[in-house]
Amino acid sequence: MPDPRVSTMADALVGSEILRIAADIRALVADGAEICNLTVGDFAPREFPVPALLAEQTVAALRAGETNYPPSDGVPQLRQAVQALYERRLGLRYPLESILVTGGSRPGLYITYRALVDPGDAVVYPVPSWNNNHYVHLTGARGVPVSCGSEDAFLPTRAGLEQAVRGARLLVLNSPLNPSGTSLTAPALEGICDLVLEENARRGAGERPLYLLYDQVYWMLTAGGVRHVDPVSLRPELADFTIYVDGISKAFAATGMRVGWTVGPADVTRRMASILGHVGAWAPRAEQLASARMLADDAGIDAYHARMKEAAQARLVALHDGLMRLRAAGHPVEAVAPTGSIYLSARFALHGRSADDGSTLRTNEDIRRYLLREAGLAIVPFQAFGLAEDTGWFRLSVGAVAFAEIAPMFARLERALEALSPAEEPAGAARVAAGAPV
Repeated sequence: MPDPRVSTMADALVGSEILRIAADIRALVADGAEICNLTVGDFAPREFPVPALLAEQTVAALRAGETNYPPSDGVPQLRQAVQALYERRLGLRYPLESILVTGGSRPGLYITYRALVDPGDAVVYPVPSWNNNHYVHLTGARGVPVSCGSEDAFLPTRAGLEQAVRGARLLVLNSPLNPSGTSLTAPALEGICDLVLEENARRGAGERPLYLLYDQVYWMLTAGGVRHVDPVSLRPELADFTIYVDGISKAFAATGMRVGWTVGPADVTRRMASILGHVGAWAPRAEQLASARMLADDAGIDAYHARMKEAAQARLVALHDGLMRLRAAGHPVEAVAPTGSIYLSARFALHGRSADDGSTLRTNEDIRRYLLREAGLAIVPFQAFGLAEDTGWFRLSVGAVAFAEIAPMFARLERALEALSPAEEPAGAARVAAGAPV
């Protein structure tokens, strides 16, 4: 029965799966367990400190008395810095009226939904992806999730979206992708952009358009020669229908400083600013001023990312290579090579196998709990990112782990895998165990 003390929306809202998993980890750590925590999409300051200039300028702004309300659309210095950054590094030219500063990237995502989506409107988003199912619920929209598999690096394709976008109000994309750590290529994104343009051309003069929300908060963290691509650079005609969401949280390991922004059509941005003003989800004034100084320092940005990306990639490569070694040894695991962000997709195809206590691993949740208990490996199943199927795929995040923690984890993981009895399922299990594609 609905809880009469709260709204229907609040009563049906699902809490964060990742926060629930964190409770399990805290309990084991309290008992003295050695845990390699690859769950949280955050950064340990001891491993990934924020840029020195950002910290210094924040302190200087506070000492200068910059502690009052910022303008509702952001301090001019930061909006100008974002405007210049996008022109220098992405070749995108937007008027200042198109740039809105938010208290981190999350408010930017939410107010984009709020400004464009009415109850019952269709919102198309790939799964796995971060939080779209919850934003759909918060706005009363009709979610149209499109499942993406490992064969496409968990990224959407034009063919997969073709039918889903018919009549839809909003298409939400994220690249590099949380949770997979993979990135859209130019040809793939061009196909999707053309699909959006064709869908809007199909609609009559009185029909509302299809918008594209493009979350590129990880765009500065591409690796391995991968080049970030974005919709308006590829198809300038999309400028009237694209809202970018971005911020310093991931690219500068500054998740707690809460500085984000959106860039999009000026008329939509104006409405989004009004929503933001009523909610009050502004970035702190001192952090805004400090971010403006940092974003104007190209040499400093490049130097910081040289160190940060090297450290993140070292961890991602160690995880990927370690899993591939286990696979070569006959264990039913695999991983997708990461191309950006701080994440790795890994599969533990352990369904049907039995532990020493006689329990059988039947779901991703069973696998997660087993690996946490027996290997001290803390990871997040793709169910936390909207994927319904128990496929054995998990997100591994490296922002809060020390490089030295990875090798001991693999020793524990190998023992935990060897302790499992063969799977109960007959067909295909032997092939998987022998290292066949999973």
